[in-house]
Amino acid sequence: MKIKDVLSALERFAPLPLQEDFDNAGLQLGLTETELSGALLCLDVTEKIVDEAISKGCNLIVSHHPLLFHPLKKISDADYVQRIVIKAIQNSIAVISMHTNMDNAKGGVNFKIAEKMNLRNVHFFCHKIVDGVECGSGVIGEFEEPKAADDFIIDLKKAFDVECVQCNQLLRREIKSVAICGGAGSFLINDAIAEGADAFITGEMHYHEYFGNDQKIQIAVIGHYQSEQYTNEIFKSIIQDACKNLPIFMAETNTNPIIYL
Repeated sequence: MKIKDVLSALERFAPLPLQEDFDNAGLQLGLTETELSGALLCLDVTEKIVDEAISKGCNLIVSHHPLLFHPLKKISDADYVQRIVIKAIQNSIAVISMHTNMDNAKGGVNFKIAEKMNLRNVHFFCHKIVDGVECGSGVIGEFEEPKAADDFIIDLKKAFDVECVQCNQLLRREIKSVAICGGAGSFLINDAIAEGADAFITGEMHYHEYFGNDQKIQIAVIGHYQSEQYTNEIFKSIIQDACKNLPIFMAETNTNPIIYL
């Protein structure tokens, strides 16, 4: 099994043309013909993640957020990205990142969030076709039975193990349909309202974006990291199917840079 086998499997599931124009998904570091010793799955690539890969004997890291998002003009010890690149190369570790292409793919990040909330009839809204593939930045689904807004928030906290959920005014009607956009998804809130969603789950929103939506839709913001934390489960399923005997590890290192006190 080689790095190219994992790369091909991931790109079949979430083709690179599905990524947004600003993104840099795909192979970040490494030689595709390299034989695989193991894969470590994570949300972000940090120095501690590279150390964990080394300790587990993995020569491949698969992340959601790209390590190389902005161009590097030099490789030194000036910042954490450059240090990670040096450490990974020194230890012959490749890095693959599946970002907005995995957000936009059928069965991707937003579908996983919907699964964790036990939603049914999940489908894209504001969908588009790219290279003949249906995709979209958000999904919408529904509960089998409607929920009161406070019960919805409690269930959301449990499903994603979050300390708090940032909300607007609690909805005074029951919640049946839920729109989802993991990560920074506030750009879809008006589309979610137009779609008839009772609630909108995302990872982060700006302060002023909460205004004007009271009793239109229940906003529930759970944190960027928290909303995408189960992406590793998608990676694991894809890689296991393609490389059945490859050692695969879910990262134990929590890379969330935000601390709740």
